[in-house]
Amino acid sequence: MTTIVATATDAPVRRSKKKFSWGKFAAWFFMIAFLILSLFPFYWMLRTALSTTRSLPSDPSSLLPVDFTFGAFKRVLGLSTQEQAIAEGGSGASVNFWLFLRNSVIYSTVVTVGQVFFSSMAAYAFARLRWPGRNIVFGIFLGALLVPPIFTSLPNFIFIKDLGLLNTFAGMALPTFFMTPFAIFFLRQFFLGINHEIEESASLDGAGKWRTFFKIILPMSTAPITTLGILTFITAWNDYFWPLLVGNTDQTRVLTVALGVFRSQTPAGAPDWAGLMAATLVAATPVLILFFMFARRIIDSIGYSGSK
Repeated sequence: MTTIVATATDAPVRRSKKKFSWGKFAAWFFMIAFLILSLFPFYWMLRTALSTTRSLPSDPSSLLPVDFTFGAFKRVLGLSTQEQAIAEGGSGASVNFWLFLRNSVIYSTVVTVGQVFFSSMAAYAFARLRWPGRNIVFGIFLGALLVPPIFTSLPNFIFIKDLGLLNTFAGMALPTFFMTPFAIFFLRQFFLGINHEIEESASLDGAGKWRTFFKIILPMSTAPITTLGILTFITAWNDYFWPLLVGNTDQTRVLTVALGVFRSQTPAGAPDWAGLMAATLVAATPVLILFFMFARRIIDSIGYSGSK
């Protein structure tokens, strides 16, 4: 008589079911709700931009564009006539979009290049060089982070006016061209993590401080310098108050200031909301693309610099 013994491996394998977690459900619920609340203003801007200003008051609570049209974007880009703009409820005011876009690019680029270059040298001096009073001076720089920019706007304006640089790109960029406390602190944290043996090896090969900085340190710091450049460019692009004080002519007026002027050009009633939202979306598009392309690098670099 043969006896068949069933082993444990012959039994069907049952996968353990994951237990439902109310904590994870609540976390995902609040994250999705927060994401929707954060993105809803952008959707509302797009909905307004795709509507006609004349039809918006007829259905102000509609989630879809009212009388769908691309006319607002055409007005912003200079592809429609004044008669077409007025027919869609526009004020007839025009925005020299490409000129103001050029001004914003020039202003943001000049500030970014100057600030990254000079801040990197200052950060290297604070992180690697030994000189009397270094920590005291660095503490003063950090203390400047506590001063609101509005407090320095008036002294800077008087200084730029005395130099005769009003309504020039040089006057607009000068206060933040050389360095800012945040940029110095950001790069200093990265430079502190570089191995000293690298600089000692370069010194043994006859490299001085300048050559070591430009030939070794800067190539090693591509990631944080790129991140700082992106953050600086976005900040300068979105700047409004200082360019408003210094640049009052069309040749120096940046896009953010031009949008405010466009909103005020309403001789016959309410502002051209569709045109204003279309211009705002078009102006924000380059910065959004730039941010999403380098979002991961920005987050990683900030986390790395803050952990030193």
